Amino acid sequence: MDFLIANAYAQEAGQQGGTFSLVIMLLLFGLIFYFLIYRPQAKRVKEHKSLVTSLAKTDEVLLQGGLIGKIVKVAEDNDFMVIALTEGVEVTVQKSAVAAVLPKGTIKTL
Repeated sequence: MDFLIANAYAQEAGQQGGTFSLVIMLLLFGLIFYFLIYRPQAKRVKEHKSLVTSLAKTDEVLLQGGLIGKIVKVAEDNDFMVIALTEGVEVTVQKSAVAAVLPKGTIKTL
């Protein structure tokens, strides 16, 4: 019955390619992680941070929740600002909630 089952032989101890290929594979995964995940996210965070620091009074902004309004007051000492959604309706929001700064006159065209 030996012809139905293949004989199992132990691998020779002289081969060191397994460790080297493991190190190469780990480096390759590290590079893929860096270029496909970490680097683009760091770029987006940097762009959003510069957007938030450049906010000024009378800018028209789009918030992450979909609200559009004009900045009435920007507090420099904390992370909050007041946005006028319509005449007489003002909302206090965090600066980090701003998704985009809209061109001047966008609210009037809506």
